[in-house]
Amino acid sequence: MKRVAALFVWCLATWIVLTWTATIEQAAFGVGISLVVAVALAPLGNVVRPWCLLSPRVLWRMGRLTIFVLVQIARANVSLAWRVWHRRPALESGLVVTPTRMRSDAGLAAVGLLSSLIVDNQIVDVDRGSHELLYHAVTVPEGGRVSAYHDINEGLETILLGLVA
Repeated sequence: MKRVAALFVWCLATWIVLTWTATIEQAAFGVGISLVVAVALAPLGNVVRPWCLLSPRVLWRMGRLTIFVLVQIARANVSLAWRVWHRRPALESGLVVTPTRMRSDAGLAAVGLLSSLIVDNQIVDVDRGSHELLYHAVTVPEGGRVSAYHDINEGLETILLGLVA
């Protein structure tokens, strides 16, 4: 029953975010479809309970993660806009391979998705066997893999390691 309740809350939250409509009909349909999906998916396995996000430790890390990503997005957008506007220095884009400390599916997904929100780097491929990520970077770091790791995903992974097992 707890699994169905957790899935129901996640589904309903997703429905609310996707529809972003506050009518009674929309809410009723969202509750109904969320319940059907939760009951159908419950036998497939465990799910993280949404109320676990209310732990002070998790809230603190989620706040740090949100601020970190927002600052990186703003910095990258301003930098890219300035470089495009002034045409100096020229963009030297390319592919960059960086190591990753993430081992779980959730960790790899979080690093890939969150780092791709920042316009400097877009995830291209994940090599789980050698624990590497391939990015398309607007500017290729000159210091090799260690520099690329430091520039692209070290800060993000440091925060995420406390959230994702």
